[in-house]
Amino acid sequence: MNPTRRDFFAAGAFALAAGPALQGASLTAKDVLERIQKNVGVPWRAETVDTIKSGSLDTPITGIATTMMATLDVCQRAAAAGRNFVITHEPTFYAHEDKTDAIKDDPVYRFKQEFLDKNKMVVFRFHDHWHAHQPDGIFTGMTEQLGWGKNVDPQNPRQFVFDGVSLSDLTGQIKAKLGVKAMRVVGDPKLPIRRVAANWGYAGGFRGFTRSNIDALIVGESREWEMVEYAADAITSGQKKALIILGHIPSEQGGMKYCADWLRTFIKEVPTEFIAAAEPFWTPGA
Repeated sequence: MNPTRRDFFAAGAFALAAGPALQGASLTAKDVLERIQKNVGVPWRAETVDTIKSGSLDTPITGIATTMMATLDVCQRAAAAGRNFVITHEPTFYAHEDKTDAIKDDPVYRFKQEFLDKNKMVVFRFHDHWHAHQPDGIFTGMTEQLGWGKNVDPQNPRQFVFDGVSLSDLTGQIKAKLGVKAMRVVGDPKLPIRRVAANWGYAGGFRGFTRSNIDALIVGESREWEMVEYAADAITSGQKKALIILGHIPSEQGGMKYCADWLRTFIKEVPTEFIAAAEPFWTPGA
């Protein structure tokens, strides 16, 4: 029986024991996944969202594309470039676990799934284990994209240290380096920034903003009635702090660019490239 994405929800669906593809044989999706397991440096979890979302493990791979989010646009560009194995950090089908039973008749889901099937594409989510990789693959890639290697706090590798740059100047630099079109900021533009914490991607609640030793917190997205409201009240109450909201895609995109570089160190048979997911927002008048 030919295995599909539905057969691959258990982490043990492919064996660690298998090595690289045989000389002269086609590289398959199964080969790629086995090499990722072998090289990621952490035990593969029994419960994980890092599974095949579309396609067969037996599919011969002609090229690999890494991306922050396997949007239809990304999948179309990957197919056009001959990259039929897409490694995405976030869900493909609009929910954390990519369960599709409830949307099987939805026209958007069907269009996307039919495109993937027609082009014999494999989509694999690489989230839990890429964050668990040492160092965290997303944090490493975002640090590289921002050019903040020299700013990493030696006491806390998830924080950054600056020399009192204004919030306005810091956010301007971030916007330019990441190409963000719709960044949102809570705080005084003139606020001097010396210590920044980053919560790339989604940040639930507001606890991240309560740290007393930071001047600013960077997040990808958060509920406005949780963290944003708390940050606004904290500032109104007299706290000298700021919240920087990038949008989910630009807040982790650099980590998947770094993922492509990492994959090239142990997958040589086919080309691997990073395909950026487009930021979905735009600002009127900007």
